[in-house]
Formats: sequence, C-alpha cells, structure tokens
Amino acid sequence: MTLNILFFSITIKRRKISLEEADHQEMVKKLYEENKDRQMSMRYFM
Repeated sequence: MTLNILFFSITIKRRKISLEEADHQEMVKKLYEENKDRQMSMRYFM
C-alpha cells in the first residue's frame, strides 16, 4: 500500500504602503468617482 501526502504552507503577510502610494491611491479613487458621476449625469441628459 502506498500513501502519498502533499502538504502546502501558505503565508500571508500584510504589505505596508508608503505615504506617497496612499496619496496616489486616494487621488485615483477620487478621479474615478468624479468620472463615474460625470458619466451618470450625461446618461440622464440623453
């Protein structure tokens, strides 16, 4: 009788972001929301 066992070990480490990266992500999110609002307002005018 042969018993084959395979084990995996997964480590998840939280990534720390820099202040510049956090500012960039916030700006991208703000621009995305503005464009989304603009698209919605254009849709209602048509």
